[in-house]
Amino acid sequence: MSNFIVSARKYRPARFSDVVGQAHISQTLKNALKTGQIAHAFLFCGPRGVGKTTNARILAKILNCTNRTDDFEACNECNSCTAFNENASFNIFELDAASNNGVEHIKSLIEQVRFAPQQGKYKVFIIDEVHMLSSAAFNAFLKTLEEPPAHAIFILATTEKHKIIPTILSRCQIFDFRRIQIGDIVDQLQKICKAELIEAQGDALHVIAQKADGSMRDALSIFDRIAGATDKKISYQDVVDNLNLLDYDYFFRTTDAAMEENGAEVFNILDQVIRNGFEPELFIDGLSEHLRNLLVCKDPATLALLETGEELRSRYRLQSQLAPVAFLLTALQIANECDIHFKTARNKRIHTEIALSKMVYISRALDGAGLSSKVLDTPLPSVEKKNPDLRKEAKTSPKEPVSAPVQKPASYISPSDSTFDLSKEPKPGPALPSKVAKSATMTFAPKIGSISEITAMIEREEELLSQVVSRLDFKNLADSWKKYAETVESPSLKLALLNASLSLDGLKVVAKTGSELAVGMMQTEQNLITFLRFDLSAPELSLQIWFDEFLAPDEVKSAPLKKYLSAREKLQMMMEVNPLVKEFAIKFGLKPEE
Repeated sequence: MSNFIVSARKYRPARFSDVVGQAHISQTLKNALKTGQIAHAFLFCGPRGVGKTTNARILAKILNCTNRTDDFEACNECNSCTAFNENASFNIFELDAASNNGVEHIKSLIEQVRFAPQQGKYKVFIIDEVHMLSSAAFNAFLKTLEEPPAHAIFILATTEKHKIIPTILSRCQIFDFRRIQIGDIVDQLQKICKAELIEAQGDALHVIAQKADGSMRDALSIFDRIAGATDKKISYQDVVDNLNLLDYDYFFRTTDAAMEENGAEVFNILDQVIRNGFEPELFIDGLSEHLRNLLVCKDPATLALLETGEELRSRYRLQSQLAPVAFLLTALQIANECDIHFKTARNKRIHTEIALSKMVYISRALDGAGLSSKVLDTPLPSVEKKNPDLRKEAKTSPKEPVSAPVQKPASYISPSDSTFDLSKEPKPGPALPSKVAKSATMTFAPKIGSISEITAMIEREEELLSQVVSRLDFKNLADSWKKYAETVESPSLKLALLNASLSLDGLKVVAKTGSELAVGMMQTEQNLITFLRFDLSAPELSLQIWFDEFLAPDEVKSAPLKKYLSAREKLQMMMEVNPLVKEFAIKFGLKPEE
């Protein structure tokens, strides 16, 4: 029988300092050992292969070590450490709850808890996959877990914390383990390669780390498999072939061909991928990640997000310099939409080829939209920068002016407010593009398909707004306002509208009145702004209604200040006017507070 030991066991950490990617856990446990504040129950939870059981064994070993080091690690020389290393320690009990999840197994463990250790200070009970215990087993374990003997310490480990009942969670100190970062996994693999005299390319180790998905144990298992098949020399191609992965070269070639508008080459690359046994959906997923990595390389601030080897990183940098941002964003959107609709596509290959064909002609579409190569790598033009006053007036709520004591805004009606239904056909404005002349309830944000459509929509909207502003004048506004007032049935509202003082500032209509009652009536008249927009052919017109005390009648200005009555005073006045109110108040015991 071979003496081979898998790397996951051979290089299993024996000290806290050797644990990869869990420094926050190791340091906390060391501080607890340093201060002597050791809890009687711990819960280690996190994904598989991140060191939960390893940390539990290290902690159990240190607790009974009789000659701890200055940094609170086990000495590996005392009788307790020696017995632990030889799996002969009587103070450490490990239970696999996945196969020992019944009440009888917990009762057997509780019996062991009663007896003090023969040597050492603590008996440590490590229960792995504790979430697999049955409800009856959890309940049988509760009392012992809450009040164990002074010599008993429980360390529970699980990958599914949500399956543990709250009464168990509340009795434990909970430690959440993180997924191990790709860089940490690569560093550990490089140390093992050095110890085993294995030559490995950096890109190859990065692929192994990415495939491990944050699990050190999975990474070591993959590493052993590839090292055994390559005779101690691991290359990037060896990893790709053994793991049956899509080579990055496919995606680099596809991107180059798409930028060169070489549709034949793109189709041939997809054919190679399918002939090698890969599904089109896997190719699109990989291409999406490739485009994302190219975007990451565009900005030095995000370059750290690119988790690849140095050789592959330099290749990404080179291609990212050649690929415009507009091309990458549009291609990424096409790939994303292709991935979303894969489930409903009957012919996966044709569905993929359609998406790739769109990518091939992205550059031509951008050129047709007027985006030259000089602006492909610059941010989209900001509407606010081009015409800040216009956009602020059309899309933001007005702020109260400096003369707040004199004037105060009573309401603001946004461009997306109500609709109207009047019997009279409003007079159409001057000839404008059909988009402006339509009803104010239309949505002016169509579905965006590409960067060119975004830019074209912004420029088109700016042009339409500038035409509306240049056409509007006060006379048209006054005529339209009066026309609406004539259609109102309420005489009070009609009078309030006709007496209002109007002003026009860009796309903002300001109506001032000296009556708070008139302000309230105009505020509730939702059809007013919609009528003005339709009649003036200005869908983004906004309306502010202000109260101006200078416009109030003289008798209102000279009126004495109104005295506000308390609830008791109001009731007293009502009882004086109507005796029945007094009888009602006495019958029901009404006693309003001051």
